Amino acid sequence: MVNQQIIHRATARLAADDLARLRENLLEQRLFRREQLRQLAGPFASRSDEGRQETAGQAEVHVRLAASARMVLADVEAALARMDDGTYGACHLCGRGIDRDRLAIVPQARYCGRCQRVGRAAS
Repeated sequence: MVNQQIIHRATARLAADDLARLRENLLEQRLFRREQLRQLAGPFASRSDEGRQETAGQAEVHVRLAASARMVLADVEAALARMDDGTYGACHLCGRGIDRDRLAIVPQARYCGRCQRVGRAAS
């Protein structure tokens, strides 16, 4: 019960126009990542005839780009779901509100700056 109250307070700290801008940003990111994945799903064509090693390297970059795009898309989808259920803007670890400036830069952020720093230090 206490955690739910903290989460709702965190969401309430964001003004409706802030939430609308953040949602629009997330929707644009979702469209971009879906298009990126659509393009990456196409057949890989080497633009060079300099040998297999370069082609393998290019294929590796291609695979990594697709994996990264899928991860970001999943984060964006999760952020949109949090907006829909009213938990957007609350840190997943401490429950405090995520700073509006942080959300403006990384709208899919799950953690406040403090918890993000602590998490990076621990890993």
